[in-house]
Amino acid sequence: MTMMGETWPHIGSLIATIMFLWAMFDNYFPDHLRSSILSYSMKLASFVYPYISITFNEFIGDSDEYMDLKRSDAYAAIETYLSGKSSREARNLKAVVVKDSSQPVQLSMDENEGVTDEFKGVKLSWTVKKNTRRTQSFSIFPEIDEKKYYKLTFHKSHRDLVCGTYINHVMKKGKEITVSNRQRKLYTNNPSQNWERYKARKWSHVTFEHPATFDTLAMESKKKLEIVNDLEKFSKGKEYYTKIGKAWKRGYLLYGPPGTGKSSMIAAMANHLEYDIYDLELTTVKDNTELRRLLIETTGKSIIVIEDIDCSLDLTGQRKNEKKKAKDEEAKDPISKMTKGEEDSNSKVTLSGLLNFIDGLWSAIGGERIIVFTTNYVEKLDAALIRRGRMDKHIELSYCGFEAFKVLAKNYLDVDSHPLFATIGHLLEETNITPADVAENLMPKSLNEDAEACLKKLIEAIKTAKEEATKKAEEEARLKAEKEEKEKLEATQEDVKIDESLAKDVRENGVEVVKDDKTLANEVKENGVTA
Repeated sequence: MTMMGETWPHIGSLIATIMFLWAMFDNYFPDHLRSSILSYSMKLASFVYPYISITFNEFIGDSDEYMDLKRSDAYAAIETYLSGKSSREARNLKAVVVKDSSQPVQLSMDENEGVTDEFKGVKLSWTVKKNTRRTQSFSIFPEIDEKKYYKLTFHKSHRDLVCGTYINHVMKKGKEITVSNRQRKLYTNNPSQNWERYKARKWSHVTFEHPATFDTLAMESKKKLEIVNDLEKFSKGKEYYTKIGKAWKRGYLLYGPPGTGKSSMIAAMANHLEYDIYDLELTTVKDNTELRRLLIETTGKSIIVIEDIDCSLDLTGQRKNEKKKAKDEEAKDPISKMTKGEEDSNSKVTLSGLLNFIDGLWSAIGGERIIVFTTNYVEKLDAALIRRGRMDKHIELSYCGFEAFKVLAKNYLDVDSHPLFATIGHLLEETNITPADVAENLMPKSLNEDAEACLKKLIEAIKTAKEEATKKAEEEARLKAEKEEKEKLEATQEDVKIDESLAKDVRENGVEVVKDDKTLANEVKENGVTA
């Protein structure tokens, strides 16, 4: 016990001496000399300490200028990757606020904390450290005096595994976790005249919270499965697209009558893939250059949507005669355009520019994008715009069938079967009614309405739609018959006019009109010619 008491003062003195020497070394040795000494010391230590360390700094950029500092993507990915292990193993934790995330608070290790990770049977150590700046400078911008970094430590025998595979694994998993936790967004493009304003952006966004999924989509199950498989194959096809030399993007054309679920389909696609949506309004884009600039500002894992493309701009080149005719009418009557409530679009986006946006060199920027066109009238679109390779998959969203009705009945009434289903099935086979109309009739309008009341209401609505369709068909048939009769009468009158004109011309030339066979016979006899 006495010996221990005598030893402690010596140990304390030794520690104080080492600290004094280190302070002298750190403060008074020139930087280049200090770096050289530390370098040789580390080489000597490596003979007895067989571990390697890799440092990942929190910030990148010019360390002397605060404005140039940017948080490292690698540091953020590591922090996200280790967040689960940190919350389970670390004793000292800190809460990190994450913007645009479904989990706004993320737990990570505090300074000088560490956790272990295992990869392919190899154990690795992660610690969080902090560097303190020694220099001071005068600037209107505050300097970051403390810089944090992650330190990865592993045995030197595993260098190839760590540098070749493990780090990429950490980056990939960290980004995947970030994507899965992020709040997805719905973007719309801002008018270009606002782009140059202070802090102005080309796209504005809100949080995307549409609840539509493929489970709730009113569509045949076989068709839904086909679309889901196609989407999943695309989302996992980066290497395949690289192999075939094609940009990692895919086009979908959604067409069908209004109310058949085109917007719901887009929302279900975004929710299934966890993609953002960029709703592009073409009429606010001035020219092809602005269109490309908007494309550059979009991110991967996104769906770029142009709704009602047949109405957005006159891009087809198939309606030039109608357009010219309309312009001639407007020239004669300038007020007609104002009476129709039409607005003159200054957009100079061309079909060629849009095609290059979809399928040209610019379409390969970023990757992992889906481009969706919607239209109610697919026959109005230029064939070059919707050919395979641009709009790779054409999806027709038609009127409600029995299988789609059952999905809606489950969604709105929580019923899988009912005696009235058979009647509804027969009526749907004979009547065209949109899923939107079916859903409106299935939705209870009061607390007293039960499933049977809603189904009966739907039956009446389908019968009414059937009667209206029959009346419309009869009216169209009547109008068609009247039109044909009128055209026939006009054609007969035209023939009479031609005959009268011909008779007049014959008389003026000194020749009588041949009235009938008897008159012809008399004239033959008078001329001494036998017929």
